[in-house]
Amino acid sequence: MAEKMLPIALSNRHIHLSKEHVDILFGKDYELTKMKDLSQPGQFASNEKVDVVGPKGTIKGVRVLGPTRPNTQLEISLADGFILGVNPPIKDSGDIVGSPGAKLVGPNGEVELSEGIIAAARHIHMGLDDAKKFDVVDKEKVKIKTPGERSLIFENVLVRVNEAYDLEMHVDVDEGNAANVKNGDMVELIKY
Repeated sequence: MAEKMLPIALSNRHIHLSKEHVDILFGKDYELTKMKDLSQPGQFASNEKVDVVGPKGTIKGVRVLGPTRPNTQLEISLADGFILGVNPPIKDSGDIVGSPGAKLVGPNGEVELSEGIIAAARHIHMGLDDAKKFDVVDKEKVKIKTPGERSLIFENVLVRVNEAYDLEMHVDVDEGNAANVKNGDMVELIKY
């Protein structure tokens, strides 16, 4: 069974900003500053934060992740959606079409997003060798069984295969809390 085990990580609310929005929120030609590296190579949590203002409420201090991306994308949990007063669709990262927007407030300016708020679909990052070991392919859907007293099975888990990825499953904080898992816990992959 050990060959079917992989680590899980909980993804708290965060935002990926376009270069244009970084310049508006933090100042012209501003560069994000690294607080710490994330598990996926080249990705980092920055020291920068923004406030997100929705129709019903505000979430202060949302961490900006780097590097910049072509489009600004805010990833929140469904519970965060209640705070803001938006209904974030569950989508794969990068797919923001038809999603709600909100106002972003930074130290140097504001941005009104017309779209970009999603609840990221649960997914697994895998390198090429991991995909062979688990006998899965890019964009395949699998199940994941969590351990412990609140064990559950996550269905419809998207496998994302890329030579640059390190093995790790990502769920949002709501999902992680429901299963009573923490970063680094080992979970079991089950093929359909």
